[in-house]
Amino acid sequence: MLDLPTPLTLSLETVASAAPALRDPWWVFGGTAMALAGLEGLHVPDIDILTSARDARVLLETLGGEAVPDLGEGVFRSRVFGRILTTPVPLEIMADMDIRDGGDWVPVQFHTRLPVSLGDVTVYIPTIEEQIAMARLFGRPKDLQRAEALERLIR
Repeated sequence: MLDLPTPLTLSLETVASAAPALRDPWWVFGGTAMALAGLEGLHVPDIDILTSARDARVLLETLGGEAVPDLGEGVFRSRVFGRILTTPVPLEIMADMDIRDGGDWVPVQFHTRLPVSLGDVTVYIPTIEEQIAMARLFGRPKDLQRAEALERLIR
């Protein structure tokens, strides 16, 4: 059984409670997915969720969030991006997300989808291997450190 902080578990349960309204695959990714995969000692300030544009809007509406314009001026951009700040741990909802790789935009896509049970609800994460690859693509110092920590989990 995972030993997650109560606020994180409560927020994930909120996400899972809205999932029956979703039509397309969705994933929890980033630090939360790493914690769900068994990486301990992470500070998780928010929960990143990747889904389709339609389902991102559904989640935002269902959970009282708000879409915010994403001008694509940073390292990441999303066709739909929104935050839900009413959960114990804030949610960040993304759809059709890209990352800047040099001068090009590369789609952020997951091909694996593992169910993780939290009591009576289920959330979905990419495999550890796919999380490692994505962390390396993101390339920030914290992502590279997390990729190395994830690699130690599977050795």
